[in-house]
Amino acid sequence: MGSDLLAIQLEVTSMLLDAERRKLLALQREMGALQRLSCPGDINPEQVSDLERQQLNHSRIKLQYERLEQEYRFAAQGIIRRSSVSQKSRSNPSLGMKTTPKSRPSIFGTLTKERSPKNKRRLSMPQTSARDLTTVIRLSAGESNGGVSTETGENELDASEALIYQDGNLVSGSLEALTQHLVPTPDYYPERTYIFAFLLSSRLFIKPHELLEEVCKQCRLQMKLTEDRQDKAAEGRLGSHIVQLISEWTEVFAYDFRDERMLKHLKDITQRCSIISENLRKTVGQIMQTLVRKLSVLDKYEHVLTKINANLTDRLRVLKTNPHAIQKDILNVCNDPVVMAQQLTHIEMERISHIGPEEFVQSFVSKDVAEWDERTLFQDMKKTSNLEAYVEWFNRLSYMVATEICMPVKKKHRARVIEFFIDVARECFNIGNFNSLMAIIAGLNMSPVARLKKTWSKVDTCKFDVLEHQMDPTSNFSNYRASLMAAMHRAAGAHSDRERIVIPFFSLMVKDIYFLNETCSNKLPNGHVRFEKFWQLARQVTTFCTWQQVECPFERHRKVLNYLLTAPVFYEDSLHLVSFDCEGPDNHLEKERFKTLKSQLLDQ
Repeated sequence: MGSDLLAIQLEVTSMLLDAERRKLLALQREMGALQRLSCPGDINPEQVSDLERQQLNHSRIKLQYERLEQEYRFAAQGIIRRSSVSQKSRSNPSLGMKTTPKSRPSIFGTLTKERSPKNKRRLSMPQTSARDLTTVIRLSAGESNGGVSTETGENELDASEALIYQDGNLVSGSLEALTQHLVPTPDYYPERTYIFAFLLSSRLFIKPHELLEEVCKQCRLQMKLTEDRQDKAAEGRLGSHIVQLISEWTEVFAYDFRDERMLKHLKDITQRCSIISENLRKTVGQIMQTLVRKLSVLDKYEHVLTKINANLTDRLRVLKTNPHAIQKDILNVCNDPVVMAQQLTHIEMERISHIGPEEFVQSFVSKDVAEWDERTLFQDMKKTSNLEAYVEWFNRLSYMVATEICMPVKKKHRARVIEFFIDVARECFNIGNFNSLMAIIAGLNMSPVARLKKTWSKVDTCKFDVLEHQMDPTSNFSNYRASLMAAMHRAAGAHSDRERIVIPFFSLMVKDIYFLNETCSNKLPNGHVRFEKFWQLARQVTTFCTWQQVECPFERHRKVLNYLLTAPVFYEDSLHLVSFDCEGPDNHLEKERFKTLKSQLLDQ
């Protein structure tokens, strides 16, 4: 169980490390080019600050990867391992949640449900393209692109410029046609589900600022057409549609507008809309205020994370020299598993609330590293690290659990801490906080904890066995996925925020999205974007977005929260040394490991 969870974390951390490496190389390449051109004065302080921050991010994730790799190697080799869970057959234990899955509504309409068009007779897109025509190709089930029927405007276009529908669903199209499908007219506005899916996936093919530039260009063309016709009513409808599109973009993908180029295009198009009517001017003002507020909240959040990370480094240094100087007993901070699970849920919900949906795509934007590194500027890469910070939190919580168990001198006390975390994990399950649950299970299965046989002999593991069975990684975590669906079902019929809480095992979700992206090409042989794939991607991400909207209903305990966020944590070698202090090595491999660690400690 432990090695499987570590494998998931290791794989996802490896993906994040690769993405951070690409960003660092891009920034170093740009600054190196300026220096070779003898233009060191052109390197502004902001670039230097970006480089320092990127080097720090890369180093931190690299360190995480190395720690996880070392721990995974120990677990996989079977150097130290607790007895496996009983293999006797048992049905899924019931922990209080129904197991009947049910579809649920989403903030993006019906995107989380199977898409079935309400009107299968719709034959064309009701917007005017830049060339005053539209091409739509219909495919019946089982048909290939070889035998298609086309509906065109006044001129004929080849299929490469068309949008392809199958059974009423958009399945592919050229990037140009898909972009045109996003542009509103006085009598057309794209479906909200399409807006989300296209804005999410388009960054795989075109940079957001380039897409917004093209959309603004097409909108200006539409505005000129209405002005030439002197149709004030149409001009008002068009302005309203453009502002609505901008509102949805800034609401869901606000982090795109950290780019000054995005803000330039945004200001240009909104100023044009503002002069149409007083109502639009007020709406534009509200949109800009909301956007500024969102970006300000993100800046403050990132600043807090930076301070926490700096504080953790200092406290860990003190912990290594004098472990009992600052390390408290977690049971003295909070001995109520319910309260502890609730405070963990506070942290989880705050962390997920800041993750932008685009981060799922931008973190793993390209497997063609050489091509990507050569053609992409640093400013075109992901501007946020909220997804990485959340994965880091999982890793920290796992190591914190292991640290808290290994710190007490007496095995009776260590056993109490183990039982406490088992109860906390159970409460996390009941809440729907699967991420903290998995982190705790991973911590309990780490080799420095699993090897403490005398300590485990004092623990009643019945509840732990039930939890491990629910989170069993076999069959692609089928038991966990059933539990997640049960939590979603509960949330769909909830009458309070407490029942609406769903916090997934995040690294597994990231891996699922990555797998979807990598197992199917983004484009068809004819160059069309495989949009059918991006409906699936959008469906997964939008489900996560619904979970972000829930407010945590539990009372905040600042003392407990502060401890969870700032308590120093031992990693790999230090954690093994503390574990050997608790219970000495009892086999040849453990003795060799202990000897090596002692030797390294003396060398330092």
